[in-house]
Amino acid sequence: MMTFDDLKNLNPKTPGAWPWAAKLMAFAAIFLGVVTMGALLDWQDQWENLKTARVQEDSLKEAFLTKKKQAVNLDLIKKQLLETQESFGALLKQLPNKSEMDALLTDINQAGLGRGLQFELFRPGAETIKGSFAEQPITIKVTGSYDDLGKFSSDISMLPRIVTLNEIAITPAGGSLTMDAIAKTFRYLDTDEIAAQKKTAKPAGANK
Repeated sequence: MMTFDDLKNLNPKTPGAWPWAAKLMAFAAIFLGVVTMGALLDWQDQWENLKTARVQEDSLKEAFLTKKKQAVNLDLIKKQLLETQESFGALLKQLPNKSEMDALLTDINQAGLGRGLQFELFRPGAETIKGSFAEQPITIKVTGSYDDLGKFSSDISMLPRIVTLNEIAITPAGGSLTMDAIAKTFRYLDTDEIAAQKKTAKPAGANK
């Protein structure tokens, strides 16, 4: 059996003269070295592929969870969209069209007269186009008791069409009160008005 001293005395320039035990040990060491290096070089690509696969797996899991959450919430989203459309439809019905505006102005006037108020001013102003809607201000000045003015304001809010009272100012007038306000009502534009508005807006947009 070879000892460490025997190995130290071997001449690396004349391996053919080594004892068989030394030759076998050298061959085994070279063989193991080659196998180890080959394995490391070959496994390196496999390690990289494994890392890439794990990253892809995490990404797919995240995408799956996101889509699963969307699928779970889909019915809720559809329900909310339907409720929004219904609410918008109900709100749209509260807006008169052009032919109904005169009747609405009459309703506002009648609401005041019905409460015993005296109209000193009832002056519809020019409409302002805002998108698909038109806003019309009405300058009003009415005189009556405190209770009647309050009931008149309540009646305005209860009209089937949307009417708001703005810039309200109340001042004493003898034994009564005078209320100055701007009533605003809204209507939706008809198809011809929307088309005309778009036609007018196109040249302005083209000049930018």
